[in-house]
Amino acid sequence: MFNFLRKKKENVSLFYNTDVHCHILPGVDHGAHTVEQSLEMLEEEIKMGINRVICTSHVTADTFENTPETLTNAYNVLSQAVKEAGLDIELHASAEYRIDEYWEQQYAAGNVLPMPGKYILMENSFQQELLQLDELLFDLMLHGYKPILAHPERYGYYSHRHNRYEKMHGQGVKFQINLLSLAGYFGQGARENAMWLIKHGMVDMLGTDMHNTEHAHIIQEYLRSKDWRKLAPQLMPNIINDNVK
Repeated sequence: MFNFLRKKKENVSLFYNTDVHCHILPGVDHGAHTVEQSLEMLEEEIKMGINRVICTSHVTADTFENTPETLTNAYNVLSQAVKEAGLDIELHASAEYRIDEYWEQQYAAGNVLPMPGKYILMENSFQQELLQLDELLFDLMLHGYKPILAHPERYGYYSHRHNRYEKMHGQGVKFQINLLSLAGYFGQGARENAMWLIKHGMVDMLGTDMHNTEHAHIIQEYLRSKDWRKLAPQLMPNIINDNVK
């Protein structure tokens, strides 16, 4: 009877319409397991003003050895479900490629599923920076790809090596940070790195990196915060999510 006393949660909306990093395709990694979960996650994307989602499922040695075929099959299933559910959202199939031995095999064989515009989301090791990383990124650019470094703020070994950020970004590598990092989900170190990148104008893309609806709810709560209202105007001039086409 006292529901009218409860403060109604304000709507949240991002200033762009394309999510370039999420794990929504069903059954291919540790994101959505079922089509039903995928649809629930897409509904949460819509609540945040997203109407275009680039599905970037993991491609990782031993754990998620996906191929363009497995990802396209999952994409087709989800696309049909979206149509039947009447959701007004556009989907694209791509991947988040961990730089490892499986990536090397797939890249050599031409088994790559880039985003529109030949953007390609690359994930570094979380333990240490990979040898010959610069050479790999340069080779991608030579072949017409536009490499995006996924969540650079989460690689702890860059915390005291900001010059590496400056070098990679200066060479043309795009940086995508996670909204979850800004919300503090990955710890203070990741948030501090993200803030440094924002301060120095090196954030080109934002992504949810959501694996479930709980991640979406954390992001939505953050988007209601004073912190986000302060950061959004700083980010707005540099974010190119909607230019991925």
